[in-house]
Amino acid sequence: MYVYDEHDRQIARERVAQFRDQTERALAGELSEEEFLPLRLQNGLYVQRLAPMLRICVPYGMLRSEQLRRLARITRDYDKGYAHVTTRTNIQLNWPNLEDVPDILAELAEVEMHANQTSGNCIRNTTTDPFSGAHLDEIADPRPYCEIIRQWSTFHPEFAFLPRKFKIAVNASEHTDRAAIRVHDIGLQMVRNSAGELGFRVHVGGGLGRTPMVGPVIREFLPELDLLTYLESIVRVYNRYGRRDNKFKARIKILVKALSPEGFAEKVEAEWQQVKDSPTRLTPDVVSHFQQYFTEPDYQVLENATDTLASLRFDNRQFDQWLTHNVASHKKPGYAIVTLTLKKTGTPPGDVTDYQLEQIADLADEFSFGEARATHEQNIVLADVRQDQLFELWQRLVPLGFATANLNTLTDIICCPGGDFCALANAKSIPVAQAIQDRFDDLDYLYDLGPIDLNISGCMNACGHHHVGNIGVLGVDKRGEEFYQVSLGGSSHHDASIGKILGPSFAQEEMPEVISRLINVYVDHRTEEETFLDTYRRVGLAPFKEKVYA
Repeated sequence: MYVYDEHDRQIARERVAQFRDQTERALAGELSEEEFLPLRLQNGLYVQRLAPMLRICVPYGMLRSEQLRRLARITRDYDKGYAHVTTRTNIQLNWPNLEDVPDILAELAEVEMHANQTSGNCIRNTTTDPFSGAHLDEIADPRPYCEIIRQWSTFHPEFAFLPRKFKIAVNASEHTDRAAIRVHDIGLQMVRNSAGELGFRVHVGGGLGRTPMVGPVIREFLPELDLLTYLESIVRVYNRYGRRDNKFKARIKILVKALSPEGFAEKVEAEWQQVKDSPTRLTPDVVSHFQQYFTEPDYQVLENATDTLASLRFDNRQFDQWLTHNVASHKKPGYAIVTLTLKKTGTPPGDVTDYQLEQIADLADEFSFGEARATHEQNIVLADVRQDQLFELWQRLVPLGFATANLNTLTDIICCPGGDFCALANAKSIPVAQAIQDRFDDLDYLYDLGPIDLNISGCMNACGHHHVGNIGVLGVDKRGEEFYQVSLGGSSHHDASIGKILGPSFAQEEMPEVISRLINVYVDHRTEEETFLDTYRRVGLAPFKEKVYA
């Protein structure tokens, strides 16, 4: 993975010193809140309901074991002993003191971490598939291109104050989208043309929030070396024509819709003609330079441990369940990709304690070349585990609460912190998630239901991605009371779609029963091979609505 050079370290140190001065001036009353606001946001600092919230950047989700240990220490020394994995693969602290934030940033810089541009109207953390570099079906490793985008976009003077926040995602799998690229401002799908040349299919104008949209394709094939000049052209067109008079209409998706995808693409192509041969254009040497940061770890020549695993599975049903649901195929014989679920019943989805962070670091060192990855589904991945060590790893995961074999089931819930923490939230998210997990705590039943994405957001900002949940739950305010609106039919994958609202909202105590009724409709109508989303798309909203409101 990418390691800072001295130039990076100098920038990080200078940024910390700059923000320390700004914070001290703000605390002394020399900067007004209005003046301090854009400064703190571009350093990842929010003012939340009960305390500041610091969002720490985890570029394309990758974490070294030393970084995990430093995060553990920071959460213990400066917070309340736990952190939250976000849907942008970042790490959030919910309880830091404002005066401590410069010290936290200084500690992060020591292990090549920062909070730059995790907030504010700028290009934020670029995300990708957490299985990158390890999975069988990827066209090429997307991480070098994510790092290229990160370096290009960080502190870019032209794009520091965009009309609104801006997010980019890259996916390299031919058959699965684990990066949700179609609901990003820019989504890049790696492809090869008929000549076998590497490039990108470019989606622009996706996003959630108040006006959820699936991003249309504006270019079917962008050559690899033209990546940055084309991205620059897209963002420049947005910066020039995007609305600044109304923040609710300022995202690029509104501009793309207003101009039409064809009209927007025309402006981008015209802009691109001016810059496509500029010094920003990539060269093979530059791409090769970044690819060298993402070389394969020291894999051993191994045989697949099929027979050994078969025996262990037969003797231990829980291990068999975990192996089936939480372990994915690896491109190298004898290795596997393991997902540690942060969704044990009774635990807020995505939360991880300081002790657990330290244990993940130890596990990464022992089982996965010292590296772990955060996912946008709010779990953790160990991407390079030897198959002959899977049983030992599973035994270590069980007491830590990471071995719940519910990945991609109804209780693998994506959930924002909600009204328990966030000043923007209309309603709490975590209690609803926990009540649903309690109601559906039978793994055999969950396996029978098959894959179901259940996403919960505490407000319309959609940090929990409720719009693209097969079942989406949105917290709403009704005359000062918390209620929950349900939508059905969303997807964040290659078949991306925005869910449709079921009808009037429900009280918090009704939500487990509402979800149960929805599941019963699915069970009553499904065919043998259908998933929840398949059944919904075949039968439509009506039977679900009739059952729930009966």
